[in-house]
Amino acid sequence: MTTKSVLQKLRASYQPKLPQALCGEVKMVMGDPTESVADQEQIQQQFPMTYGMPQITFVPDDKAKKADAKPINVGVILSGGQAPGGHNVISGIFDGIKRIHPESRLYGFLMGPDGLVKHDYMELTADIIDEYRNTGGFDMIGSGRTKLDKEEQFEKGLEIIRELNLRAIVIIGGDDSNTNAAIMAEYYKAHGAKVQVIGCPKTIDGDLKNEFIEASFGFDTATKVYSELIGNVERDCFSARKYWHFIKLMGRSASHIALECALQTQPNLCLISEEVEEYCLELSDIVTSITNIVVKRAKRGLNFGTILVPEGLIEFIPSCKALIEQLNEIMAKFKPEVSTLDPDAQVVFIREHLDPENLSTLDSLPKTLGRQLMLDRDPHGNVQVSLIETEKLLSTLVKKKLKQINKGKQKDDPDYVKFKAMHHFFGYEGRCAAPSNFDADYCYALGFNAAQLINCGATGYMSSVRDLIKPSSEWRCGGIPITMMMNIERRNGEDKPVIRKALVDMKDRPFLEYSNNRATWSKETCYVYPGPIQYFGPSELIDQPTKTLILEHTPEDEEQ
Repeated sequence: MTTKSVLQKLRASYQPKLPQALCGEVKMVMGDPTESVADQEQIQQQFPMTYGMPQITFVPDDKAKKADAKPINVGVILSGGQAPGGHNVISGIFDGIKRIHPESRLYGFLMGPDGLVKHDYMELTADIIDEYRNTGGFDMIGSGRTKLDKEEQFEKGLEIIRELNLRAIVIIGGDDSNTNAAIMAEYYKAHGAKVQVIGCPKTIDGDLKNEFIEASFGFDTATKVYSELIGNVERDCFSARKYWHFIKLMGRSASHIALECALQTQPNLCLISEEVEEYCLELSDIVTSITNIVVKRAKRGLNFGTILVPEGLIEFIPSCKALIEQLNEIMAKFKPEVSTLDPDAQVVFIREHLDPENLSTLDSLPKTLGRQLMLDRDPHGNVQVSLIETEKLLSTLVKKKLKQINKGKQKDDPDYVKFKAMHHFFGYEGRCAAPSNFDADYCYALGFNAAQLINCGATGYMSSVRDLIKPSSEWRCGGIPITMMMNIERRNGEDKPVIRKALVDMKDRPFLEYSNNRATWSKETCYVYPGPIQYFGPSELIDQPTKTLILEHTPEDEEQ
């Protein structure tokens, strides 16, 4: 039997703050028809039943009488990597459908989308839900990365949907998982199946956002956890004054996590993958930039520092990006052949099919990194960047460059540059943390809002809660069609409709804030120590959203 900590017991009693728009009877307001962010004709062809639907907004309807409602049975799936607050989304769905009718029932499909296909589920009762309110992790029902895009999967799912008399499926996931939700909604609507599909925006990476989805849940908590850890490392760094700490941070593609943590902790350098791509910086350019900072600080007697590295950096270096794109094509095209070979034979086979330029890039990389780039992809065709030790690669190359600079100098020479590296990867430490008050409130509102979307008959929509820098009572609620967020991208050797990732925009205020300060932070020691997430205390301590969210949505003339 699991023993609960004091914090767990106290957090169980926390009641998430619900937006005023969802507190009583609501009225649905329909907006104008929508279109996808790009490739409109192709997206419409692939989603004829769910393309162009209007945005939905919920507003309080104090004059409405409570309508006679019937019980609603709903299934919920946790899909993809964990993110703080998932249990509160489920709690919000549960409370939302129970308010519609007390005999409504919620079923959790176990271990992700696979649970739907294999009919592996459990009913989520009040006793179970109450055990998991305001807790981290996805352990209530587990998660998985199975891709849902095949007719036989949808048909197997339909069997259990009909058996349990489910009115809707809610998929809680990131961009790939919500792409699955859009495909599923389209399939069921096209085949006359009376089941709705609703998505909820989850990913600590922060790359599932737009005008209507201001933040994906989990980003707030995860970046606060990482910022505490980075602050601790910085304090140790400033105390010992002899190590350069290379800290890799989760973020498969976008650098939002690294950027937010940089704004929170003010390291000596934060690499931004999108900037590397924008200016076509090669690995040698990045190493030179880091080396220059190390040398400048050494001249001031500061032989220490902290560097933040986004885990997806390697995919944004132009030559490496071209190499990875061709590797993806080869592994998709020759999957049957490659799968039968042993690892050494796989390497030989792949090398034989590479263009000369990409082969040259591969040979320029350390052998271990080359092998990591050729590892199996995830179910969505992505390189498993968390397995690539970019932080160690960078420190090794910096050390090699400094060896050339120090050539002919003695270690006691005044201009000898001392350099010792330490390595960290902060990723899994933040994915299952107990959600911050912001994420606890936001996730509960997303789930409760999803129940309203189901009640109004919506399908192919993502739960949307907006105006997040305002008090939670003022948040706006509703839904946007998932197709509105989609474009066509190359995946597994084919053009596929997917939700477009929101990358760091160098014209936006979060990046500009970092850019305006990084020269000072690189030469001075300006470290900030945020400390742990606080769950109790004054509002300015416990309810603040991320700096990214504040900068993105607060007009400059309104800042304090």
